[in-house]
Amino acid sequence: MDVEANKAKQIINDNNNDCAKVNSNSTIDDSIPHSSLSVDTALPFPLMSPRIIELCKDLFRKWAKLDDSCFSVETVSGGITNLLLKVSVKEESGDNVAVTVRLYGPNTEYVIDRERELQAIKYLSAAGFGAKLLGVFGNGMVQSFINACTLTPLDMRKPKLAAEIAKQLCRFHQVEIPGPKEPQLWVDMFKFFEKASALRFEDPDKQRIYETISFKEVHKEATQLKELTELFSDKLYIIDFEYGSYNYRGFDIGNHFNEYAGYECDYSLYPSKEEQYHFLRHYLQPEKPYEVSEKDLEDLYVEANTFRLASHLIWALWGLIQARISPIDFDYLGYFFWRYNEYKKQKEKCFSLAQSHLSGSRTV
Repeated sequence: MDVEANKAKQIINDNNNDCAKVNSNSTIDDSIPHSSLSVDTALPFPLMSPRIIELCKDLFRKWAKLDDSCFSVETVSGGITNLLLKVSVKEESGDNVAVTVRLYGPNTEYVIDRERELQAIKYLSAAGFGAKLLGVFGNGMVQSFINACTLTPLDMRKPKLAAEIAKQLCRFHQVEIPGPKEPQLWVDMFKFFEKASALRFEDPDKQRIYETISFKEVHKEATQLKELTELFSDKLYIIDFEYGSYNYRGFDIGNHFNEYAGYECDYSLYPSKEEQYHFLRHYLQPEKPYEVSEKDLEDLYVEANTFRLASHLIWALWGLIQARISPIDFDYLGYFFWRYNEYKKQKEKCFSLAQSHLSGSRTV
C-alpha cells in the first residue's frame, strides 16, 4: 500500500467514532464521516476558503482543534460540473497530509443520482480505481488527494497512453457492484429528454434559441437509435464514477472516442479506424493485443461507433439542462447544438455501418 493510501486509511480510522451527523438513508457505510454542512459554490474564494476549513474540522475529529493556519486551500479544477479543491493540512504530529474536497455544481442532483454515484465510488475505490472516499457532506465529498495531471485530448491519442487507457478500461469493466444490472443508458436518456423538453429560460435570447429545437425530432432520433443498439447483445459493465451505472461497453468506448474532441468539440480529432483498432486490441486482450481476431476487432469497432451516437444524444440533452440550471460560465446551449449536429452528421454513416454488420456484411 502506498503512502497516500495509508494516509487516507488513517484519516478514516481516526474518525470511526466521529461526532459528525450520519445520513441514515445513505448507501455508504457508517465508517465514512458525514457532515450536514454545505459550502456555497457561489462564494468568492477568499470567503469560501474558511468554510472549507470549517467543513474539514467538522468531518475529521483529529483536525477539530487545529488552528486555521494549519490549513491551506487551493483550487485544483474548475470543470463544467464540479469544483475541486486541494486542502493541505499540517497535523499536530508534524505530518503533512492533503485531501480533495469536491463541491457539486448547483442543481447537479437534477441529472445525477448521488446515491448511485457514492455506491459506485465505494466499490471502485476498493478495487483500486480513483480516489478513496473519506467523507460526505451536504453538497459534496472529501476524497484522498491524487497528485496527477489531467490528460488532454491530444495526450489520449498517443499510442502508448491509448494502450494503457484501454488496459485500465478493461480492468475497470470487470468490477462488480451489488445491485441491479439493468442498463441505465436509455433510462437516463429519456429522463434527460423529459427534463430538457420542459425548460423555460429567463433570458429571452436563450429562450428564442431553445424554441428552435424540435423535440419531436430528438425523441424520434433517440427511439430509432435505441432500437438499433438493442440488436447488439452484450454483457453490461459498470461505467463512469459520477453517472456510475451498468451500461454497454460500446457506449463507454464510443463515448471515450468522442472525448478526443475536447470541450471545444473539434470532431476532426475523432480517432481514425487504425487508432481505434490500436485501442480496441489492448482493451480486448491487454496482455496479448496482437492475438485479437479480426472478427472481434470489427465487432467492437462497429459497436463503439454505433454507441458514439448515443453519447452525442445524451450529452446534448445534458447540455440543455445545464444551460438552464448551471451558474458555471460555459456555453451549454451551444454545446447542445455542437453535440446534436455531430449526431446528425454521423448518423447515416454509423447506422449504415451497424446495419451492414448486423446483416452479415463485412466493413471495409
